[in-house]
Amino acid sequence: MATILILDDRTTNRHIFSRLAQSLDQGIQVKAFGDPALALDWLREHGADLVVTDFRMPGMDGAEFTRRLRALQQEPTAADIPVIVITAYNDRSYRLEALEAGATDFLLSPVDHCEFLTRARNLLRMREQQQIIQRRAATLQQELEDSTRSREELLRDSRQALAQVIDTVPALISAADRQGRCVFVNAMQARFAGASPETLVGHDVSLLFGPERAAHYRALDRLVFRSGEALPEREEEATGPDGTPRSFLTSKAPFRNARGEMVAVLTTAIDITERKQAERRLGHMVQHDALTGLPNRIGLDERLRRELARGRRGDHFFALLLFDLDRFKAVNDALGHHMGDALLRSVSQRLLQALHPGETLARLGGDEFAILQTEIAGAEQAAALAQRVIAALAEPFLCEGHSLSVSASLGITMHPRDGAEPDELLRNADLAMYRAKAEGRNGWRFFAAPMEAHARQVMQIEADLRQALARGELVLHYQPQVELCSGRIVGAEALLRWQRLGMLVAPGAFLSVAEETGLIGPINEWVMGEACRQAAAWCAAGLPRLRIGVNLSPVQFRHQDVPAMVLAALEESGLDPRLLELELTEGILMNQGEEMAATLQSLRDRGVHLSVDDFGTGYSSFNYVKNFPVDRLKIDQSFVGGMTSEPNSAAIVRTIIELAHTLGLQVVAEGVETEAQLEALRAEGCDEVQGYYFSRPLPAEAFTRLVQAGLTPATSLTAPNPKA
Repeated sequence: MATILILDDRTTNRHIFSRLAQSLDQGIQVKAFGDPALALDWLREHGADLVVTDFRMPGMDGAEFTRRLRALQQEPTAADIPVIVITAYNDRSYRLEALEAGATDFLLSPVDHCEFLTRARNLLRMREQQQIIQRRAATLQQELEDSTRSREELLRDSRQALAQVIDTVPALISAADRQGRCVFVNAMQARFAGASPETLVGHDVSLLFGPERAAHYRALDRLVFRSGEALPEREEEATGPDGTPRSFLTSKAPFRNARGEMVAVLTTAIDITERKQAERRLGHMVQHDALTGLPNRIGLDERLRRELARGRRGDHFFALLLFDLDRFKAVNDALGHHMGDALLRSVSQRLLQALHPGETLARLGGDEFAILQTEIAGAEQAAALAQRVIAALAEPFLCEGHSLSVSASLGITMHPRDGAEPDELLRNADLAMYRAKAEGRNGWRFFAAPMEAHARQVMQIEADLRQALARGELVLHYQPQVELCSGRIVGAEALLRWQRLGMLVAPGAFLSVAEETGLIGPINEWVMGEACRQAAAWCAAGLPRLRIGVNLSPVQFRHQDVPAMVLAALEESGLDPRLLELELTEGILMNQGEEMAATLQSLRDRGVHLSVDDFGTGYSSFNYVKNFPVDRLKIDQSFVGGMTSEPNSAAIVRTIIELAHTLGLQVVAEGVETEAQLEALRAEGCDEVQGYYFSRPLPAEAFTRLVQAGLTPATSLTAPNPKA
């Protein structure tokens, strides 16, 4: 009955491995420990046929436990107990540490149950065979000690008996004397050498192993003869009689006669070819992407480190190109991840065809790729490679009947100019890639030091912005909206400002950071609540009922329940919903469907007004204006600013106003700065205007005084209109 010892400081793991061990065979005895010291104490008094231990444990890790197990003197067979070390670390150094400590095998966590059972079963069989050898050898030794026959007969009979025993063992076993002659060879070893035991015994070991291996084995045998101790097990390669390479775990130990005299060195080799192949497959899986077969992030890191090691000698330069696929998310969203995976495989194959020798393509995850370009003379070759990548992606991809188009934005770093560590090179390439995206996509940019400075600046903005709400640094300014027919202030647009380090910062400097980091959510909620609260306060103070306009970001519709946020702000402030206007961009409306229309209609049913901000700069399709429940169009200030000097701008403004009125919508013109612009808008029938001609965005108190005093045109028109 086999005994298996489970060692793991986590109770759940002990239970799992205990159940797996008991399923190996009937009668399996399992002992589970959470403390390595208790396990060692138990092993001093009891035997085990297999030990399964975790690597990372408090107090004593798996490697140290294995070393102490091998060093046990009370248990003579402790050095032979198979040990499986389980570790969550895929770093090669952890595996080597475990193997050097005496582990027989290892598994990566999370453990595949089938693989665990297979390896455990094989090691139990190997243990059983070892015990058979030990019992038979012990029996033979006892017979030799008790025998009264002559020394010659004893040696002859023992060799014959031992040959019969070892012929049944699934291992290559042989023994050589001090002169390097074969004392005995088991059947399996003889078959591997392509001969019979009778033709090998008594001859030089070169006949068994070949000249090169024989010379190496003689040197090792001399070490055993001198020390009288066994040598540590080692892995080695050998070619079988059919010409195929095989892997073996080989050990050498003293072989003594009945008088304790060392007469030969016993060599035992266990075939571990299948295990090594499994390790190679596992190593390939660890370093390669399952979808495309390309090196993954770990594989790229390994290659980068090799190139950096070469580069430290001063005679090697290379480039790292990092890129992702523009518009790839649209494929996943529209056609599903199955189609996205098919596109990634097609992209990988086409890029591989475009690469030259010395260029390695890797997939880092999602739609992100990298190319390591070695053996180059300068940046010109890296730029040429980037151009090849862009050209390779230019033609559409045909995937399952769909024609799909993608492009790439690439960032390039050069070694040694841009970094000396993998993480540093990847980070700098990433910065360059995002600069390429910001400058229009489908292009490439080299890393430059200012990019890193900008990245640090963005990080500082993020850190400060996280504290801005708690510190009360965010404020709203309000720009009046004027009704042309009466000249009255009928509304205000709430514009966000940040009082940072004593300066008033416009949202263009920080909103993009807020959207990337997810801070836009709490900021949007604060803006909505504060704008509603202020509008309600104006009503309570006796000011005319003013409409308050609040800008919404596309990010809100992707990650927030907008109706719930708006209704919560209205309820908390007590503001009449008819005094709230949500300003939407054209992109929000165009990129959404029926669900968006239903969301907006639910708010409009509560009385909330909706307007389209910066109209004319985006899609400008009256089809979506007709289908979505909006109340106003806001003409972008770029058209207003040019309508008195550019006929095209004037024509666009006229068209927007006429078509809006045809659809029953009001029109608000933004960025009015001169009386000529005001009169031109009045002549075209525009309903409302806002801009510096009347007032800059003002704090709430100043805006209140402006409304109370009555509106007069502003006199200072020197600054551009800052738009939130």
